[in-house]
Amino acid sequence: MTTIQQYFRDLLQLDAGTVGRLITSLLVIFALLILKFVIVRIVTRRSDDARVRYNWRKSTTYVLFILGFLILGRTWLSGFASLTTYLGLVSAGLAIALRDPIVNLVAWAFIMWRRPFTVGDRIEIGTYRGDVIDLRIFQFTLMEIGNWVDADQSTGRVIRIPNGKVFTEMLANYSKGFRYIWNEIPVLITFESDWEAAKKLLFVIAERHAAHLTERAAQEVLEASARLMIFYTTLTPIVYTSVKDSGVLLTIRYLCAPRERRGTEQAVWEDVLREFATHEHIDLAYPTIRYYTQMQSTPDRSQNSETT
Repeated sequence: MTTIQQYFRDLLQLDAGTVGRLITSLLVIFALLILKFVIVRIVTRRSDDARVRYNWRKSTTYVLFILGFLILGRTWLSGFASLTTYLGLVSAGLAIALRDPIVNLVAWAFIMWRRPFTVGDRIEIGTYRGDVIDLRIFQFTLMEIGNWVDADQSTGRVIRIPNGKVFTEMLANYSKGFRYIWNEIPVLITFESDWEAAKKLLFVIAERHAAHLTERAAQEVLEASARLMIFYTTLTPIVYTSVKDSGVLLTIRYLCAPRERRGTEQAVWEDVLREFATHEHIDLAYPTIRYYTQMQSTPDRSQNSETT
């Protein structure tokens, strides 16, 4: 060790104390990297769960970083006679120059403590929506959904968002509290259609695809109500009736998992098209224009016409 210190002292033209601390720092960093490699390797061999391996890797990195910071801080700062004065001067400048990183660091502590979301959750923050795929000290990462893609499908883009956004932007979590969402499918039929028969058909279709979630959703509401002011009186599928310019609007409202919204909507629409095709008295509506031609002073209904 003495020979190594002498070599670095001659090479870098540094005093013996500085060279000793430099060598100690390199040995500490190397030892911590080896320790991290060993821990991650053991976890990888013993677990096939990607979430478990990810959590172990991130936790190990945080713990070893803090441990290394403390060891290196003790090594390099032991020579200052007035550490408090020195840190006071430095912190005043850092508070101004590093405002955003400090806010992101505090926000990271808030996320880890309060857990408004975790890795794997589907969230919406500000104008961005996606699945959380990574969480770091200064930023978290989303796999984007929506945007130019219909429904809640992935766009393939990875978005990195500063942690400080949790303090300044609206945050919605699809996976916390009540883990289901309400989806609505509007079905517009003509005024001449048998809307009551159509409504019964739509209700049967909605029951077929969503009734099995009612019991589980009721249990989720009961559990969530212990922590949040969440309550629903009706969790079963329902079909609402309203009138629009071009026909009678029947809206199917049902529960589904956030990641299954597009799939269930496709299944419902396919059943609707099949059922309506077998009923001649039910027709889907589309925008139309109706006009009447009045002959002389007496209207003749036989001359009414309709165009699309």
